[in-house]
Amino acid sequence: MRIFKFGGASVKNPDAVKNVVRVLQHEGTENTLVVISAMGKMTNAFERLIKAYTESTDDVKPALEAIKDFHTEMLDGLFDKGDEVYTKVMYLFGELAGRMAINTSADYNYIYDQIVGFGEILSTTIVSAYLTKIGVENQWLDVREYIKTDNNYRDAKVNWELTETIIKEKVDTTKLNITQGFLGNDGEYTTTLGREGSDYTAGIFAYCLEADSVTIWKDVPGVLNADPRVFSETELLRKISYTEAIEMAFYGASVIHPKTIQPLEQKQIPLYVRSFDDLDREGTTVLKTEGITPEVPCYIVKKNQILVSISAKDFSFMVEDNISDVFKKLHDCKLKVNLIQNSAISFSVCIEDKFNMFDTFYDELKSFYTIKSYRDVTLYTIRHFDDEAINSIRAKGKAIIRQINTETAQLVIQEKG
Repeated sequence: MRIFKFGGASVKNPDAVKNVVRVLQHEGTENTLVVISAMGKMTNAFERLIKAYTESTDDVKPALEAIKDFHTEMLDGLFDKGDEVYTKVMYLFGELAGRMAINTSADYNYIYDQIVGFGEILSTTIVSAYLTKIGVENQWLDVREYIKTDNNYRDAKVNWELTETIIKEKVDTTKLNITQGFLGNDGEYTTTLGREGSDYTAGIFAYCLEADSVTIWKDVPGVLNADPRVFSETELLRKISYTEAIEMAFYGASVIHPKTIQPLEQKQIPLYVRSFDDLDREGTTVLKTEGITPEVPCYIVKKNQILVSISAKDFSFMVEDNISDVFKKLHDCKLKVNLIQNSAISFSVCIEDKFNMFDTFYDELKSFYTIKSYRDVTLYTIRHFDDEAINSIRAKGKAIIRQINTETAQLVIQEKG
């Protein structure tokens, strides 16, 4: 059994969908489960729709029409007018409009999960129908019937025992299965596993089915030592240990979702990251080994960070009670901590505010602590650093914090310009 995952770039237009078919035909379609994300930038488009809907603006209709137009163009590029899939897609848009009309909840996270998941449902419906049209037999699965979670919307936790039982009982592993990434179900409503969670979905299915491998198909040759959109020179990492992959994912490497590696490591399932453009290249393998090959500095960049320095108003030490209080507030406000540094009288954290809760966090602490914040800073993490690597990052702007241990250097930079 193999698990393949195709992200949004893999299905961004009709030609890209046809290329997915080329990959499947090259690799073989038996005993394969394919996880597919929303098409192109559709998750962003759905987020714009959600924003307009929750803020009750006039942008709801144009946002929805833009999503409809995109998927209609996809259909027109792959099918003949009148094919059954047109009806299926229009039905899904009717279902989306109906849910928006009858919703009574004011919980943004709940609303987000009920709407954004239509991106994956539409994407897989179209790809599955196209495969059927060209004669590739496949089975479309609604992932919400298989992956069961709690109701922590936008960052749901998997009920592993129930999920494994359902997947083992219901998935026919002899067939080509097409399903959605990112989504789950709490027993009643749609949940999501966190942004970019489709890789994690692949890991969940691999674990539950004891798959032989997981392959993530990308528009890059494999896992590079740096993001080519940020760094002009990059190098392909041919092999990465599970431990190293978890470290890189923890620090924010975008190629692999942070939660993906853990279920694979538990059952020693190798992860391949390969190019969907060049099928003859081996790409990167994540497996049980040591370190990385070749051993070169690896750069991880997290932009739009907030650096917060907190100290007691009475100039007393920042000790366990204070830090515990701060961390509770960070947890309550769903602020992700990416760096920690403390001295006797101050405690600093570099955080990302994906739920727009920083102002709440600030207001709840400002009466008890002196708080200084730097917004829109960039956190650079260098694994296997050397002096040249550190100096290249310091040249990008003012280093507000620098933190170094045996294998990892982190710098919070206020970038120039």
